[in-house]
Amino acid sequence: MPGVLIVEAMAQTAAVLVVRTMGEQSEGKLVYFMSIDQARFRKPVGPGDSLHIRVEKQRNRANVWKFKGEARVGETLMAEATFAAMIVDNA
Repeated sequence: MPGVLIVEAMAQTAAVLVVRTMGEQSEGKLVYFMSIDQARFRKPVGPGDSLHIRVEKQRNRANVWKFKGEARVGETLMAEATFAAMIVDNA
């Protein structure tokens, strides 16, 4: 699995976290991927691997949220990254 798709999966997981955290306040909002920092790709993810993604919110200020994500196969860390997203009204 290409590293860019692993990072995209982390970003999608973070978007779900934002929606669940905000609850009803998230209705009518869009989540935009802003930046990625400290991306590390430790080992390749191959066919048949079950990739487990964990994302935790580090902080949020106004409409900008920062996250740390990890992708693992079993107990082995395959990739990690810190990234930010912006939550805006769907206008």
